[in-house]
Amino acid sequence: MKVVLFCGGMGMRLRDYSETVPKPLVPIGQRPILWHLMKYYAHFGHRDFVLCLGYRAEAIKDYFIHYDERLSNDFRLRRGGSEIELLGNDIADWTITFVDTGLEANIGERLAAVRPHLEGEEMFLANYADGLSDLDLDAYVAGFRESGAVASLVSVVAPQTFHLVEAGADGRVSGMHHVSRSDVRVNGGFFVFRTEIFDVLGPGEELVEQPFQRLIDRRQLLAHAHDGFWLAMDTFKDKTRFEDLVRDGKTPWQVWRRGALRR
Repeated sequence: MKVVLFCGGMGMRLRDYSETVPKPLVPIGQRPILWHLMKYYAHFGHRDFVLCLGYRAEAIKDYFIHYDERLSNDFRLRRGGSEIELLGNDIADWTITFVDTGLEANIGERLAAVRPHLEGEEMFLANYADGLSDLDLDAYVAGFRESGAVASLVSVVAPQTFHLVEAGADGRVSGMHHVSRSDVRVNGGFFVFRTEIFDVLGPGEELVEQPFQRLIDRRQLLAHAHDGFWLAMDTFKDKTRFEDLVRDGKTPWQVWRRGALRR
């Protein structure tokens, strides 16, 4: 299946990191989060990507135009560097379609803009391109296919923690406790769609608002509960969390490291 990645947002909450790097190119270790996500999909055999571009589109194009396989693969060097033999590769079998979907477009508008690139597809995958997971994609897609629904999203436990404040009637604090809202589930993205999604997507509509409400009314929207690893990069704090995981060798989203690539 083709994979639609929404790469056009400005990532305003990551401006503390950089005002020039688009969110999909914010690095985790040696590679940007976009690469990690595409590598995840490729592991499950989905290697035909449609990138919905907007803010700093030229930077994303440039990254792939000048992609250097040597940074994440073993290679053999001869003749003082004049000959380099790659011993592996990442993107040789990927197909990437770059589509300018507008600087100010919302997710629904970006999806509508790439509809011509999905002609002939019965189903396709989509993602916000700012989160990573160890989700079993094969099982997820198989369940969706059997359901007959039009759309599905992955629901995850909200990763935030809060300080619970206890206070008396006079406002004086009697205690504070660090708690996690483990009972709250949120939309983690990782969508699967049938192309009928375009029948409920109106001009200018935000995908998860009016179109999803129509699907809810028709009982055609699924939520796949995932309790494994999931983390989105919304803020600089999230980037730090990703970097800490890489430093500690705890990268559960790198499912391709568990064994040979599938298919």
